[in-house]
Amino acid sequence: MLAVLLLVVTAGSAAGSTGPPPAGIVHSSTGAGLYAGNCASCHGPTGEGIDGNGRPGAGDIIGEGPSLRGVGAQAADFYLRTGYMPLRNPHTQPARSPILFSPHELELLIAYVASLAKGPPIPTPQPDRGNLASGLQLFTQHCAGCHQVVAAGGVVTGARVPPLAQATNRQIAEAVRIGPYVMPHFSQQAISDRQLDSIIRYVDYAKHPDDRGGWALGHVGPIPEGMVAWLIAGSALVGTCLLIGRRFGR
Repeated sequence: MLAVLLLVVTAGSAAGSTGPPPAGIVHSSTGAGLYAGNCASCHGPTGEGIDGNGRPGAGDIIGEGPSLRGVGAQAADFYLRTGYMPLRNPHTQPARSPILFSPHELELLIAYVASLAKGPPIPTPQPDRGNLASGLQLFTQHCAGCHQVVAAGGVVTGARVPPLAQATNRQIAEAVRIGPYVMPHFSQQAISDRQLDSIIRYVDYAKHPDDRGGWALGHVGPIPEGMVAWLIAGSALVGTCLLIGRRFGR
């Protein structure tokens, strides 16, 4: 996980001060500078990670983040472009947030993280070649238990499951391969690229489903459907009882 603190420090200020670093994002014209100022406090100066045993990172900040060596551009692209990172507190669940870097800075930082060691590149999914029916089946099998079959998100033990309405095709593909936070990661043996294309095609459909012949009810799921069913059925039942009572009460 590309966990970093929102409290960052430049390399120069870290070397010349033992006090707390200034708050804010450090901007730089190089990937190395962006990493040193925004990521090293949790992931270590060379991407080796901070294991949380009290060993400080950059600027003597005691952070906790995994190694970034070998994560490639794939993980960096996902966490930075969703705003999951930088993370103010490395012990909290990342959530979609505003992106804090310019497009050029994103490219530089992603390329730098990818250069730490050989890792997977940014995927290029092709949902047009996927099958919608297969995507529904695969999503139901692998994803709906947490995200709901309509990809509206939910809650599991120890985590919030985000809705996928804002997720791009590339971000969905990256998340499946990375397994952010408590989500399991799926290898190409578990879910092939062609199957992943079908899953993404279904998620794209679920964002704007065809509601002809039905009442969408916000696509929330069985709770409002059950409430409406009881309201209509209950009203009809009470009305029927009243009519029967009046008829036989004469």
